Order: sequence, then C-alpha cells, then structure tokens
Amino acid sequence: MLAVVAVTVTVLAACDSPRPSAAAVRLPPVHAGFDYQIGGAYPPPPGVVVVTRDHTASPAASLYNICYVNAFQAQPDAQREWPADLLLRDADGRVVMDPDWNEALLDISTAAKRERVAVKVNNWIDECSDKGFNAIEPDNYDSYTRSNNLLTADDAKAFITSLAGHAHARGLAIGQKNTVELADSRSRTNLDFAVAEECAEHDECGRYASAFDDHVVVIEYTDPGMRKACSTFGSRLSIVRRDRDVSTPDDKNYVRKTCQSVLQKAVIRAFPLYGWGIGG
Repeated sequence: MLAVVAVTVTVLAACDSPRPSAAAVRLPPVHAGFDYQIGGAYPPPPGVVVVTRDHTASPAASLYNICYVNAFQAQPDAQREWPADLLLRDADGRVVMDPDWNEALLDISTAAKRERVAVKVNNWIDECSDKGFNAIEPDNYDSYTRSNNLLTADDAKAFITSLAGHAHARGLAIGQKNTVELADSRSRTNLDFAVAEECAEHDECGRYASAFDDHVVVIEYTDPGMRKACSTFGSRLSIVRRDRDVSTPDDKNYVRKTCQSVLQKAVIRAFPLYGWGIGG
C-alpha cells in the first residue's frame, strides 16, 4: 500500500511540476513604454517595454507581453465555434449582440455555463502561457452592461475570478479590461492590473490608478484624449495613442503616439523658437 501511495504522489508531482505557481506572477512595470498591437503584431518601436498582442500571435522578445483574449464575447468570425446554448439569448431566442462590434455575448448566467465557457477561454490562457506571455487581458468584462439585464455584475465577477485563478496557476498576471465601475472589486476578483481604453477621455484614469497602484496601461484613440492623459497621468501610467482599428504600420490609417511626442509637439506649438531641434 505504501508503495502505491508513493508512486501516486510521485506521478501527481510530475504532472503538477510544469505549471508555475501564483508566486511566479509578475505585474507589468508602471510608467513604461507601451504598444497595443491586438490588430496585428509588428516589431515594437524603440522605447517599448510592454506590448499587448492577440493570443494567436507570438510574444515580442525581451519585453513584457500581455496576451489578449475575448473572454466574454464571441469574435464575429468565431460565433459558430461556440455551442448554441452558450450564446446569450433573449426571451425570443435571439442571440444578444454587442452592436458596436457585432459580437455575440457569451452566456455566463449560471455556474454551470461559466464553467463550460471557461474551458475554451482557459485553453487560450494555456496557449498564452506556453508561448511565453507574462499576462492576459480578458476583453469585454463589461458585456453584462450590454446584456439587456440578462447578465449581472456578479456574473461577470464570478467568471473573471475563475479565469484569474487559472491564469495565476499558469504563472500569468491578469488584467481588468475597462469596467471602471468594478475596479474596487479587484481584491475579491484577484485581478492584478488594468487595461483602460480612453480613461482620460472619460475621466476614469484616477480610479484605475488608485485601485491598481498605477499598474495601468492606457490606450487613447483621440488626440484630445491623449493630451489629457499625458498631462494628468503621463508621469505615472503607461500610455499610448492608437488608431481605433489598432492597425499595423503598413496601413494608411495607422496611428501611434507617445506622451513624449505629444508633449514635445505641445512645447513646439507654444514656444516655436525654443522648440527647434526637438524631435518626435
């Protein structure tokens, strides 16, 4: 009997050993050069320390890499990959859609359904870990706000808490994507940092910064929003200006700006004689 127990323990230890512990989780650095590449990977520009890429891409060498997964909604071209009963439906049986992105909301209204949705999302998390990413960004945490009251904030928090446990077991930090109204729940949901789109535009950066101790990466999509983000939080948070399609440099609509370039141009406009020779 003792021999059997010993063999069992040895086998279990061997199975568990490749999976990093939560202690191995590393948060993204604060106030770092950042690039948001979920629309397509490309060589990171000089000065970039943190980069976000889709889970189908590979991480950038020698940088802090965040892996994007659409955890609460189905990508437009992937809706058929989900079982029909895991797509959220209204009283008439119609799939509830995110009108801005034409994405079906996933049904996380019960523990059983959350568990089934998590199987697929956790597979993506495993891929991110295996590829060498440092963290994951589960998108559409706020999908419950677009569910016509079919989902609740508690449903969303329960699901992301489950994802956080799996991510930490794989040695990955996990970020809260937007959803500032739930930022104060981060200690209960076990989220590590925030990914905030247009937080300056909507006067939300301070709430994320307070909740996550400045471990916040910010994406602004307009020049006024970027100027505001840089002037108020440029010395604390990791901020980038991107085009809304987060396109690649070979696209005519590609935009990427940093606080350094934005503030330098502001100086040139304000003091044109003294601005000569300033790059960016």
